[in-house]
Amino acid sequence: MIQIVEISSNAGVVLEPAWLARAEAVHRQLRPQLDGDYPAQMQRVFAAGTQMAVAADGERVLGVTLWRTLLNTASGQVLYVDDLVTDADRRSGGVGRALLSWLEARARQLDCVALTLDSGTQRLRAHAFYFREGMHIASFHFSKRL
Repeated sequence: MIQIVEISSNAGVVLEPAWLARAEAVHRQLRPQLDGDYPAQMQRVFAAGTQMAVAADGERVLGVTLWRTLLNTASGQVLYVDDLVTDADRRSGGVGRALLSWLEARARQLDCVALTLDSGTQRLRAHAFYFREGMHIASFHFSKRL
C-alpha cells in the first residue's frame, strides 16, 4: 500500500531525516546532477520554501516530489511541482498517480487555483502520464543559460 510521507515543513524544517536519506537514490534518477552532500543541498532548497514528500511502501521510497506555492500575476496562487519522479522499477504502478493526487489535494487545501509543473521536452512518457491525469500544456517555458 502506498503512503505519502511529508519530509519537510513549510518552515523549511526536515521532519523526517531518515526518509530524506532514503529518498536520495530515487531523486537522483531525475536529478543526477545534485550535490554530493544531498542533505545539505536539500536543506538549502527547503530553506528557500520548497517542500518534499515521498511515496512509500513500508520503508521503501517509491517516488519523490518537491513542490512550493507561488503567487504571480499570470495565474494567481499555484502549487508548482519542481520534481516528480517514480523509481524506475515501480513506474506504471500507481506511484506517480498517488503523488499527483496528493499534490492536488494539498493545492486545494492551500486555496491554489492550479497545480503546475514544467517537464523536459524529451520526457515523452511523463507527458503522456500528465495528459492522462488531466493536465494540459498551458504555456511554453523559455530559458537562457547564464
